[in-house]
Amino acid sequence: MDANMAVIGLLALPFIGAPLTYLADRLALRRGDQPRFGQWIALAILLLSLYCLSVFWFSSPLQQGTWVLVGSVALHWDGLSVLLALTTILLGSAVTLFSGSYLAEEKAHDKYFSLLLLMIGSIIGLGASNDLFNLWLWFELMAVSTYLLVAFYPQEKGSLEAGVKYLVQSAVGSVLILLAISITYTYAGTLQLDGIRARFSDLNSALWVAGVLFVIGFGIKAALVPLHTWLPDAHAQAPSGISAMLSGVVIEAGLVAMLRALMALGAAEIHWGILLMGFGAINMLLGNLLALRQHQIKRLLAFSSVAQVGYMLAGIGVGLAYQQPVALAGGMFHLFTHALMKGLAFLAVGALLYALVLSHRQHTPLTLEDVCGAAQRYPLASLTLAIALLGLGGLPPLAGFMSKWQILVGGFSAQTDASVALMILAGLNSVLSLGYYAPIVNRLYRHQPSEAVLRGNPVPNVMILPLLILSLGILVLGFVPSLMNPINDWAALSVLGLGMH
Repeated sequence: MDANMAVIGLLALPFIGAPLTYLADRLALRRGDQPRFGQWIALAILLLSLYCLSVFWFSSPLQQGTWVLVGSVALHWDGLSVLLALTTILLGSAVTLFSGSYLAEEKAHDKYFSLLLLMIGSIIGLGASNDLFNLWLWFELMAVSTYLLVAFYPQEKGSLEAGVKYLVQSAVGSVLILLAISITYTYAGTLQLDGIRARFSDLNSALWVAGVLFVIGFGIKAALVPLHTWLPDAHAQAPSGISAMLSGVVIEAGLVAMLRALMALGAAEIHWGILLMGFGAINMLLGNLLALRQHQIKRLLAFSSVAQVGYMLAGIGVGLAYQQPVALAGGMFHLFTHALMKGLAFLAVGALLYALVLSHRQHTPLTLEDVCGAAQRYPLASLTLAIALLGLGGLPPLAGFMSKWQILVGGFSAQTDASVALMILAGLNSVLSLGYYAPIVNRLYRHQPSEAVLRGNPVPNVMILPLLILSLGILVLGFVPSLMNPINDWAALSVLGLGMH
């Protein structure tokens, strides 16, 4: 298998697997059996996708990537595409393994894994798009499949409300993106990203307007403040596996789409970098302050995601504004480590939610008081949650510390007042975040269990396995962060290369 076949397989496999998973589970339900095969078909599809990605990695010339023509659509597989695909497939595999038992009693079980594969396939396609229209199409497919998963519990009022809020804000963002695309096409005469870059040595006012519209439209999905208001409700109401995907890859996919669009207008990469630095500062501060006030754990983690996006924006913004590849690679690294850590956090919380709430056929939220003393009955779920939270807080020797450290090193290396001030703010916000991460860990290891813990049911072993795998990844990257350097550096150079003429 050559690089071209590998990336075609990588893109096609999720869309081939989606109807297969649905048919397998639907037939099982018609026979009156418990649907099982859909989960394992989805997992097999994702493992095959991971194999295709590895084939591409070892057969493609780095720093150049691969162009693939599918009909009249050109796909460009570069470092940013590889990073997003790797992140999506790895977290998607963990979510697939986790979700079978978690959703075993749900009526819509037969649709879950097919929608999950559609979401994953659309994100992989989005990362490789080389023209604005197809970028928008993949983005819309991701939004539609995600909406159906956010509103997965139609009998719950909160789930429907979260789904409608997500749908309305996504639709507004899509309209703004289409408007930005039309403006760009009017002045560039093409939708190809490299073609747009080649036509402009400077930006006129109309293209500035298009850039701002891209920031707003894609920024809704990327949870830029104040465009983040859909996020806490969606995270809190969706199944825990989907909360992990929303925070771990959907937000990042919105960020990648925004970068692709902005870097097509590459004559102003310095100004876009400064704009992203500003959003990074606001996201970090406001996300952490809002998280401090939360009592429901999934809402707390949702606002935490807003803050974590701020760190990514800080690294990416400094990298673009001051041509600092180290800072930009740090932002790319944090994109990956955040997916592991926040994915693990939501899955570990989901395991506790299943044991303490869902197994009793209830759909109430999991609160801070509910998890008091959980480590006594659920030691592995509690330990993995503690690893995820402390990693998000930036404590060494966990992966979150290493990615934040690289952002700080890159930011201070720029040696400008703005970058140094932003890095100081990032460091202070990392300490501030421990103000809501540490109390959760403290509650997990209290001596007196809560009433919810005392009457809780066991957690299936198959739900614990992905928690252990993600924990291992966080620990390994904490001790050996250089494992990700080739992908992070390639992704950073891919972004910087988009902004150069």
